[in-house]
Amino acid sequence: MGSERGISRSAVVLAFLLGGALGSCLALLYAPESGKRTRVRLRRFAEEAQEKTEDTVKELRDKTEDRVREWRDRVEEVVSTGKELLEENKDLLTGAYEAGKEAFLRERQKLSGGDADPATPR
Repeated sequence: MGSERGISRSAVVLAFLLGGALGSCLALLYAPESGKRTRVRLRRFAEEAQEKTEDTVKELRDKTEDRVREWRDRVEEVVSTGKELLEENKDLLTGAYEAGKEAFLRERQKLSGGDADPATPR
């Protein structure tokens, strides 16, 4: 339908409803009825249109809230997984850092020709 052209489904529905409302109003205005009867029909139509609009807005609000909840849950899940991975690999990373630090100190000691303990930095 409209999604192929970048138009959202709700925009198409809204355009359809507005077109129907405009057509109905024009039909009522040009219908051969008394002014009082036409006003009553227009008032009834306006009340129905308001109810339908409120229902549509509520439905869209509910869908939006559901989507926001879904995304929030997904984000929380990803953050939680990231924290778990970090915690699991924390010891590995700390060990790699310490091994690199010790290797650096040994090499520095070799280059300086000293016999000092490699575990104590200068």
